[in-house]
Amino acid sequence: LLCPCLIYGAYIFLPFDAPLLPTVSARLVYTLRCAAFATFPIVLGMIVSGISRLCSSALEPFGELHREMEIHRTYVSQSVHLFILYFFNMAVLATYLPQELLKLIPLLTGLFAISRLIFWMSYAIGRSFRAFGFSLTFLPLLAMLLWNLYGMFVLEPENLLS
Repeated sequence: LLCPCLIYGAYIFLPFDAPLLPTVSARLVYTLRCAAFATFPIVLGMIVSGISRLCSSALEPFGELHREMEIHRTYVSQSVHLFILYFFNMAVLATYLPQELLKLIPLLTGLFAISRLIFWMSYAIGRSFRAFGFSLTFLPLLAMLLWNLYGMFVLEPENLLS
């Protein structure tokens, strides 16, 4: 319930518009540039994971991980998997959206990055708190997937494989 409200509020109140992108290739380049910002939480997680491994007092660096290191490693692994799903869905979404709705691409990117950071912080607090951050990541991804399938099979079934 919170995801659509956040996206709608940002869409209405943030004072920017997407540039004019008439071709599919321009839209894909725009999506690729926006997706670069979504990698920030993943890179930050890799840095923190590496620092926590370096600062570990373990005698065997490749031995059993402490809880803190396991949290960072799990976060990075899950974030990479979700980013791959996010990027492919965002690329397909950019081809179906009309020009006036292309403002959603950077908004969904920002939501992905913020929700991954919220997930990371809540995961560090306790495993029972991570559902909120995960749902902020997964539910928009599920909505994009459903919209993409709707666009492919209902809106433009004649261009499904072209």
